[in-house]
Amino acid sequence: MLCFYVPVFKIHRMKEQPRQSFRWAAHTAGAASVKPKDYEPGGEIEASSPYGAWTIAQSSETPLWVGDLLEDAAGNLRICKYVGFEEARWVLPEVRSGIENLPPAAGAPVPLPA
Repeated sequence: MLCFYVPVFKIHRMKEQPRQSFRWAAHTAGAASVKPKDYEPGGEIEASSPYGAWTIAQSSETPLWVGDLLEDAAGNLRICKYVGFEEARWVLPEVRSGIENLPPAAGAPVPLPA
């Protein structure tokens, strides 16, 4: 008995406002930097590759559009562009604790109790 594993891709749908900017932006080489705030969950799709997922989705009620992302089980992202699928990476906002705005400590260090 043969068992075949078919990968499952998570779909991340680009929101409409960022999609308009993305559609008219110049094509760039290399991994695309994408922001999680520009996307919303779009379900999952089983396919052998991103291109297989695109083919399946095109015949559904919710096709993939330029700017949409596919995420594999390992967390790798592929963004749908006019030229095909290309690598993408999440750009996460820098987390600040607030301590960076405090003045530096002055004086000698306080010894720890023995």
